Amino acid sequence: MNVVSIDSSSPVPPFEQLRMQLSEQIRSGAITAGTQLPTVRQLAGDLGIAKNTVVRAYRALEEEGLVRADGRAGTTVLDIGAGGESAVAARVAEATRRYLAELERLGLSGQDALDAVRRGVAPT
Repeated sequence: MNVVSIDSSSPVPPFEQLRMQLSEQIRSGAITAGTQLPTVRQLAGDLGIAKNTVVRAYRALEEEGLVRADGRAGTTVLDIGAGGESAVAARVAEATRRYLAELERLGLSGQDALDAVRRGVAPT
């Protein structure tokens, strides 16, 4: 794995520094699909940061669709498309395009689509 570092004098929180560096390396191909990232304990120790900081960064990468955390099996880099888009992100984008096309066929606007989504996710 390429080198990551934390600048303690930076106003950017350590978890975000770590997330950004790993995300950039994964998207650029410097860290390839299938690569096992260091354990939380190992990376935290290497960087001199709290384990929860690494956990937070890994979770953010998982939410981006760049890695998969599998409990004791560790965190593995996922295969992303040529445009730097993860398989999950590509599926979400395709579902969004289908949704918007269907609403257009029904004669609804983009604002109608946003309103419908907001209603759909509003707490009940």
